[in-house]
Amino acid sequence: MKEKAVCIISGGMDSAVSSYIAKVIDGYEIVAVHFNYGQKTEKKELECFRKIAKSLNSIKNYELDLGFISKIGGSALVDSDIEVPTGGIEEGIPVTYVPFRNGVFLSIASAIAEKEGADAVYIGVVEEDSSGYPDCTKGFISKFEDAVNEGTKPETSIKIVTPLVDLKKEDIVKKAYELGVNLEDTWSCYQSEIKACGVCDSCRLRLNGFEKASLIDKIPYQ
Repeated sequence: MKEKAVCIISGGMDSAVSSYIAKVIDGYEIVAVHFNYGQKTEKKELECFRKIAKSLNSIKNYELDLGFISKIGGSALVDSDIEVPTGGIEEGIPVTYVPFRNGVFLSIASAIAEKEGADAVYIGVVEEDSSGYPDCTKGFISKFEDAVNEGTKPETSIKIVTPLVDLKKEDIVKKAYELGVNLEDTWSCYQSEIKACGVCDSCRLRLNGFEKASLIDKIPYQ
């Protein structure tokens, strides 16, 4: 029997590639986890998650509703009173940062991993080429892994794996093609579910990655 890994899959490109690495390269059976937290593209992200999980032949899927995150607010991704910026990559921590989102996600994913007897949790965080989120760094992930293993059963040992953390977006695009990830089944836009806006931070990073990889992004753009 193959070992299991819990993969946090947002429906975006990074988490899809991270999950394919877990399956294709590292040889895990996949327990796929997705969070609905009131984000502005919640329906589209869920649709993409289901396609990605199916393509991975995941052995179990969790679709979890975390409505309290939008009630906390404080981010353009979940707060209707805060506009998603479209003027280019911001300096410092942008308003699209959702307070401690990855900490919440990793806590729940680690609980699932302990329950499922999984050896690892995969998350597609990117440090070097991200939007500057503090919960996407190697330092944060390392300390969080220590906390998880301190706070679980003595026989539990969970690795938090971040296979993309040092990559540029163009490297992630290339890796997706190498692994056979259908990037048309992924979504990166922060604010639109029908056609990607092309001008939010996430769209800009994605399009720049495709351009530098000399490939064409086939999802629809406005």
